[in-house]
Amino acid sequence: MAPTDRLVPRFAAEPPQENLPYGRWAVTLRDHFLAAVERIDSGDEDLGEPESVVWFPDRTWHGRTYVPATARTSTGLELFGYVAYAVPAEGEEALDFFAVADFTAQTAQENPDWKLDLCDEVVGRWRGEQGNVAEMTMVWGIPQVAGGAMATAELAELAVDQCPVIEDRFTLIAPDDYRGDYLEVRLWDGRGGELAVESLYADDDEDSPQPDEG
Repeated sequence: MAPTDRLVPRFAAEPPQENLPYGRWAVTLRDHFLAAVERIDSGDEDLGEPESVVWFPDRTWHGRTYVPATARTSTGLELFGYVAYAVPAEGEEALDFFAVADFTAQTAQENPDWKLDLCDEVVGRWRGEQGNVAEMTMVWGIPQVAGGAMATAELAELAVDQCPVIEDRFTLIAPDDYRGDYLEVRLWDGRGGELAVESLYADDDEDSPQPDEG
């Protein structure tokens, strides 16, 4: 195979290894996530009380496992973030927990035109050639159209990650903002037909992309 001019990490994260959290494990993760919610500086915004936490497929990258989450609040906002922990040895319990949380007023319920309800968070960086740096970005979401079987992340029309849709949820970890290129998330049905595509950036100003909220 000839050398490529698109030197970029592809499929760097492990595919989901566990079922969606439940039972005591879900309670443990929820405690860490809600502790991160308590640290949110919401300014004058009333976050309200968190409702049920929705968990997304786990992804493991760079020695840590990430479990994303969202939760609606009693004031109509949405909390989003993740719980991460060091990859445990076989038969040992998870340790070194770390959680991140934020909130948004932009929700799928108030945006019926959305085909993908996405959240994203930078979890690390990758240094490429000539000093270029990619932001390793975790994207988790819920399809707003029926029939989704697989989600992919694409950078400059190159697939850099994929995840099966598990109970209408998926998680991706992929390089973003690299050499002027930005991630797109695509949803596919079981036959390989494209159902939806969404950029992580608003397209109001093509010269200066701005991250979408939530």
